[in-house]
Amino acid sequence: MKLVDVGGRTMAYHRAGAGPALVLLHGGWSDGRAWRPQLDGLADRFDVIAWDAPGCGGSDDPAGEMTMSDYADDLAALVTELGIGEAHLCGLSWGGGLALAVWQRHPELVRSLILVGAYAGWKGSLPPEEVEARVRRVRSEVERPPAEWMEDYLPGFFAGSAPAGSLELVRTMMAESRPTGMLPMLTAFAEADLNAVLPTIGVPTLLLWGEHDQRSPLRTVGEALRSAIPTAELVVLGGVGHEANLEAPEAFNTEVRRFLGTSGATLMRVTRATCALCGQQAASEDVPLTWMTSIEDGRKLLYCDRCARENVRSIEGKLDSVYW
Repeated sequence: MKLVDVGGRTMAYHRAGAGPALVLLHGGWSDGRAWRPQLDGLADRFDVIAWDAPGCGGSDDPAGEMTMSDYADDLAALVTELGIGEAHLCGLSWGGGLALAVWQRHPELVRSLILVGAYAGWKGSLPPEEVEARVRRVRSEVERPPAEWMEDYLPGFFAGSAPAGSLELVRTMMAESRPTGMLPMLTAFAEADLNAVLPTIGVPTLLLWGEHDQRSPLRTVGEALRSAIPTAELVVLGGVGHEANLEAPEAFNTEVRRFLGTSGATLMRVTRATCALCGQQAASEDVPLTWMTSIEDGRKLLYCDRCARENVRSIEGKLDSVYW
């Protein structure tokens, strides 16, 4: 674990490897240690950074109440302090909602998104009665020792037998969680509705879901995100639950490698997108479009294959790279 001062507060993070930056965002009752299989398994290709959110792990507690925008600003400040620049963001559960908030507030920092068992906020993805029940449960639990309640969560985290060490890691993180970190974090998420952000996403996005995710169900939450995000690709890991990166680390890492190996560097097949030159709508997966990045403002733009090829010289004058 490494520590850095950001605006007078200590923020902790875990880092391994070299290459394009891959920033990992953990979920609730957790911290950056949750990404141990990715810190070990992806460091040969990427600069892997797993933060501890404020109030989690080695990071200082937040000063008071927080919103998802506040957490997004804190992450952006850490990324800036570390000099990472544009990064791939991978968030699980709460961390997926945080990744959406970062795209909303700091799109210049986002190269691509990987949303794992994520939500558009609890308010944005769950029925009101479910949100209310989760909030009641959290408020009750933070007043009691974790040993009294944490075992009840495990069936919802894993669908089958987790690899050796994963269960103990989850238990350790939950046992060491602090009410001063968890309550602001989960309260902010309960109040968040990020659905308006979804159709604005203009970077390659992987939705990586456990088939048997009970916390963020595939058929409701996962499918809703796929329908709303123009650039989304949905991949389902069979027989896996909510903590997909811990329950099936090899399959998880394989999908991340595949996605990041093509993200922003090949023709992407998307829906409901529009060519920036001719205005052609990609109404189905039959219309390929090419990702490029504007030098002027860092926006991700899409061009149909014909326009990209016919206008390559004029495009190159405004864009940093052309991918076929």
